[in-house]
Amino acid sequence: MSTFVASSGLPSDVYSAKCPTREVLDHIAGKWTVLIIDALADGTLRYTDLRHRIEGISQKMLTQTLRQLENDGFVTRTVHPTVPPRVDYTLTELGHSLRTPIAALREWIETNINQIEAARRGAAL
Repeated sequence: MSTFVASSGLPSDVYSAKCPTREVLDHIAGKWTVLIIDALADGTLRYTDLRHRIEGISQKMLTQTLRQLENDGFVTRTVHPTVPPRVDYTLTELGHSLRTPIAALREWIETNINQIEAARRGAAL
């Protein structure tokens, strides 16, 4: 069992729906989170630049995911008082700390993509 002691002093279990670790893991494992963090790894981007960079993401999902990342402390949002308003997103120090595990995951996928695609083709038969 994967347990730890939460800041409340009570033991938590990552498999429990109310575990704070599971909640953050759910956010990080979200469909768009890794792509957003990876896109911001090279520096600050405007909302519209993020939307254009990440093909297929809807305005609603980008906004929702950015809010979760901001609430979790991975991203900072800066609104510039211009007309129209300009909104920039930047990784925090905590957000930058995710770059290494994300790079490792991407490398693993790139190393194993042929096997994964072969398995998918086999499953489709």
